[in-house]
Amino acid sequence: KRSAWGGVVGPPLSLGRVKHKTVDKMDEEYDVCVCGTGLKECILSGLLSVHGKKVLHLDRNNYYGGDCASLNITNLWEKFRPGTQPPPELGANRDWNVDLIPKFIMASGDLVKILLKTKVSRYLEWKSCEGTYVYQPQEAGFFSDAKYIHKVPATAQDGLKSPLMGILEKPRFINFAKFIMDWEDDKPATQQGINPRGHTMKQVYDKFGLQEGTVDFIGHAVALQINDEYLNKACGPTIAKCKLYLNSVLTYGGSPFIYPIYGLGGLPEGFSRLSAIHRGTYMLHKPVDGFVYDDQGKVCGVKSHDEDGKEEVARCKMVICDPSYAGEAKSQVIGKVIRAICILSEPLPNTKNKDGGPALSCQIILPQKQVKRKNDIYVMMVSHAHSIAPKDKYVAIVSTVVETSTPEKELEPAYKLLGKVVDKFVDISDIRMPVDDGTKDGVYVTATYDPTSHFEDASLEVLKMWKTITGEDLDLTVLPEEEEADRRPHAARRPPPPGPLQIFPAAPPGRERPRSPSARARVRERGVRRAG
Repeated sequence: KRSAWGGVVGPPLSLGRVKHKTVDKMDEEYDVCVCGTGLKECILSGLLSVHGKKVLHLDRNNYYGGDCASLNITNLWEKFRPGTQPPPELGANRDWNVDLIPKFIMASGDLVKILLKTKVSRYLEWKSCEGTYVYQPQEAGFFSDAKYIHKVPATAQDGLKSPLMGILEKPRFINFAKFIMDWEDDKPATQQGINPRGHTMKQVYDKFGLQEGTVDFIGHAVALQINDEYLNKACGPTIAKCKLYLNSVLTYGGSPFIYPIYGLGGLPEGFSRLSAIHRGTYMLHKPVDGFVYDDQGKVCGVKSHDEDGKEEVARCKMVICDPSYAGEAKSQVIGKVIRAICILSEPLPNTKNKDGGPALSCQIILPQKQVKRKNDIYVMMVSHAHSIAPKDKYVAIVSTVVETSTPEKELEPAYKLLGKVVDKFVDISDIRMPVDDGTKDGVYVTATYDPTSHFEDASLEVLKMWKTITGEDLDLTVLPEEEEADRRPHAARRPPPPGPLQIFPAAPPGRERPRSPSARARVRERGVRRAG
């Protein structure tokens, strides 16, 4: 259902008063048709609209987000157990926003830069993740119990206290961390004789004399590599990943990861609003029957039909879509990913926040070597602290690449870390990659989402697709004059100017954040509040 301005009526995120000509039919000509409202599609839709393109954005679903959607408890049950209702003790729909593909966001990563450049950051509220843990079993000693997970050091002080390293290893780790922070790509004097294209990462570790256990948590919990193949590849990309992690830690202190209040569904909604403000047209619950090609094999339209079954064609010069809209010939299956959504009544055992209490959000990475696999296993946990569940309820999502014919058994090492599970939903899906870059036929297909616990690879894909489509790199610099423009008198009623994202502290005892859809819209309409 579309409003007079061409947007969608009644999304969770209020789209504001955007004057736009009425669109009664799909039969118009557009510069770009975007199919699917996943995060990557919505980012590209918003960016193209800002750059003056006439965009039509379609989705067969009646909600934003596609595979990245956040579902309430009833929709979660309907998706995984059709025809059944959730137990009443789990609470009301307004208390739940469960992500189908949960991921944290690197505080200094490309996605944050895109949010700040486009000012979509003003539509969202954020909180830090309270900790990252790595799975590295240690046997019980005379004065200590067996331990399975350990907090990844976020500072030099954390490194000195960490049980992940012995007393002789800690100075070597600190020297390595200093090397990473001092590294600059264009200044060989900071590289200590390391050639980022000629030396492998294993040679870098050897240079600092790091032990196997230290290498394991640096590679998988700091550089966030998914397996050990990186060890014998050029060290430049891994050094960049380590530097991004450490810079992200310094951004807000304590954790490199942030996460939006009310879940990830707000991200595609925010970019949808950006597109709508710049005259983009949205149609939810609109079937896509196929694409139309001209005599040269170039896409020239998207086919659909109205409520009476009459065919409609939106003429366009290019199409951007996820693999489910493009047909099997435009993407290939390179594997499968399994995700298990687990509802918990208690925090993850042995996880702590900075004050020593139970962590209300965290991630655990199980490196491949520690669980005798080819790929890492990821655990991501969020809770009522991010307004995605009722108070005293927690949602942990376990994911990995499928390696055997019994996928769920592969998650058992992670299940043992969760404590008591109230309920569980398991999904197995294909990992699909586009077979070409889209320049030949004008159909640009995004990849499906990997099992990792962060959005960095997805952000890099968006930036790469932007350059392929436009021929230019996306400028992510927020200029001082852009910030100043938001401070001028005519913008007095507008949200705060872009800058470092404002991170909310925990709500004071007895004061819960508003969770009704109308209250949520009002909060977002005010933009990102300043932490007091």
